[in-house]
Amino acid sequence: MGMVRRRTRRRTMMVAGGMAYAAGRARAGDEPQYEEDEQEYDAPPPAPPAPAAAAPADDATSEIERLASLHDSGALSDDEFTAAKAKILGI
Repeated sequence: MGMVRRRTRRRTMMVAGGMAYAAGRARAGDEPQYEEDEQEYDAPPPAPPAPAAAAPADDATSEIERLASLHDSGALSDDEFTAAKAKILGI
């Protein structure tokens, strides 16, 4: 029987505390103010930003690394590697 009384008291205290909290916020002006006219919600949301493209330096670096691996494996000669690297770097 003591357990039921304790729960009832706790519940009553929690309700009273919640009401006091809400009253204090309302008195302090912390409650959000809603306008009847919701014009700002009529407009569609802005479009998401376009995904950033890979930086040219990253592309050039990865391409040169690929060419270097081909050169190391013997698929490209020294002249071919130098010409391809100059083309990528725009020299």
